[in-house]
Amino acid sequence: MALVQGNEFPEHLYYDLENQIWYEPLSDGTIRAGFTPLAIDLAGEVLVFTPKRIGRDFEAQRSFATIECGKWVGAARAAFAGVVVAANEELERRPKLLNEDAFGRGWMLIVRTEDAGWRDALVTGPTIGSAFAAWIAADSYKDRAG
Repeated sequence: MALVQGNEFPEHLYYDLENQIWYEPLSDGTIRAGFTPLAIDLAGEVLVFTPKRIGRDFEAQRSFATIECGKWVGAARAAFAGVVVAANEELERRPKLLNEDAFGRGWMLIVRTEDAGWRDALVTGPTIGSAFAAWIAADSYKDRAG
């Protein structure tokens, strides 16, 4: 586990630093996705989670879900193109799960991609801590808008 801003980040996941989304490859070839705890800490209390509908395509760097929070309203942007296979219905009913358990019960979507290189630009393993530290030090998140 990597420690980032007081949160433990599992090293087996793949992270899109710019969009603060984590990805977990599943055994059936699909990929589970969710917001990082760091993103949620910055956004505040999650009030509404709205996923893209099941079966809908999404493009890289475009929205595949939206969240409304106490401090921020905006898009969850995908690191790669794909299709939504499933959405976390419990999260739709109880959006605060993102605040409570971002790596567990607060997952957002399960997606499928045809892009064999979907992991190539993502951070994983023992470099997570230093990659997040550099991202935080750059302050680029302060310029982000939904």
